[in-house]
Amino acid sequence: MVPEHPRLVLVRHGESTGNADGLFSGILDVPLTDTGRNEARGAAALLRAASIDPDVVVTSTLQRSVESARIIVDHLAARSRTVVADWHLNERNYGALTGLSKTAVRTEYGAEAFREWRRSMNGRPPALADDAFARLTASAAFEGQPADAMTRTESLRDVILRLHPLVDDRIDPALTRGDTVLVVGHGNSLRALRALLDHLDDAAVRDLNIPTGHPFVYDTGAHGSPISRSGRYLDPARAERAAITLAHEGGT
Repeated sequence: MVPEHPRLVLVRHGESTGNADGLFSGILDVPLTDTGRNEARGAAALLRAASIDPDVVVTSTLQRSVESARIIVDHLAARSRTVVADWHLNERNYGALTGLSKTAVRTEYGAEAFREWRRSMNGRPPALADDAFARLTASAAFEGQPADAMTRTESLRDVILRLHPLVDDRIDPALTRGDTVLVVGHGNSLRALRALLDHLDDAAVRDLNIPTGHPFVYDTGAHGSPISRSGRYLDPARAERAAITLAHEGGT
């Protein structure tokens, strides 16, 4: 029997070494820190407490997302689930900024360019050079992926556009079947997904920060589609404090 109201859950991966080091990680395939692994366990505990047990789990192809999802699933009830890695959910490509310190980028290019590249909808950082593009394309996260999975640089609006197939081909059909869906993504891919689901304007997206390891749950309607603006954190007080901290650091 199809559940009356399957749910869609979004979780940003736990803290990565790139987060801890203050880098523009983007498509750089950095691992979780021990703190990040604990955050993933905490996300699982919140899901258990809310009696949310996903049928379908979607991650990006980057290891910090894949490992976070694995930890979460390992701490839920043992049962059969569909787990899939989809490149459409990968973090935004920061182009030539990939792997650089955020502090260094702000110092070199100035606060205005830093804000435009990091927080605006349309700002694209300088593109990857040929050697960096080749090196990153050869990483395990992109092995076997189509050419479209790797760009030279992206704006947040570009990420929103590439998320449409993920919603149309994976998320919506699963919810329509009555499956609860867990999406484990990244700060910017989840900002983009929330912008898409909630029809957010540019100002709202600019001010949106996604803390690591905090489940955000959407209710769904009669046909399984997420109800716009229905999303809520399972631990709203802690998530809000974490989001404020992110804002003070310059944002997701």
